[in-house]
Amino acid sequence: MILDAAAHRAADRLARLRAAPALHPHGVLCSGTLDVSGRTGAEWGVPWLDRPRSYAATVRWSRALGLPRRLPDALGLALRVEDADAPGDELDLLFTSSGAGRFGRHLPLPRPDALSGPYSTLLSYRVGDRERVLAAFPVPDPSGPPEAALPTLWQELARRPVRFDLRAAASDEPWRTFASLSLEGVHAASATTTISYDPYAHSLPGLRPTRRLSRLREAAYAGSRHGRGAGGRDGRSVSPRTGEPGPSLRV
Repeated sequence: MILDAAAHRAADRLARLRAAPALHPHGVLCSGTLDVSGRTGAEWGVPWLDRPRSYAATVRWSRALGLPRRLPDALGLALRVEDADAPGDELDLLFTSSGAGRFGRHLPLPRPDALSGPYSTLLSYRVGDRERVLAAFPVPDPSGPPEAALPTLWQELARRPVRFDLRAAASDEPWRTFASLSLEGVHAASATTTISYDPYAHSLPGLRPTRRLSRLREAAYAGSRHGRGAGGRDGRSVSPRTGEPGPSLRV
């Protein structure tokens, strides 16, 4: 309870100072498609993962602290899958830049570039009968520039779809792909739109985040919303005239 209250107060104060969410204050909202591969070898034991299908998706890219792009920051990738289990049902998955190893997948890893490494849920999901971490791995563009000249996300989206392989693994398993995500460009919605990503409210039978640290996380969300006088979370900002992100959004 003490930690929950402290997280609420800290997020409230930071949101008031920023007049924006305490963490991930600005971002780029992208439209895309999620293709679930279905049964490839052993079943997951989750109906949604075991049947192949394509879904419309909305992804928000952001920098956790909102630091200038030249500085490393923990990067966020928030994924919403539309009509995931039935019409009107939504699935939200929140990923943070991380390592891929047994321990690194649980720790945020600041990076200056959006496409140079994986993102993970950090905390485990209940996937069927096991606890597994979910992760999104960027798919390299074979025709792209050398790694030393990695472009920004915005530059990549301007010239090609950006793709990720979504994978899951328990601590004693290798990563196993369950879907692919393709982003085609910046979302055309109004610049004032706020999307409220919530992995606890928007989950699926057999695919749910564990409750570890959930109260702490929810207290911080509530403090952030209170501090900026908003009912939603995970806002974003896009130029209303051009649809392009401003300088602080070029992640």
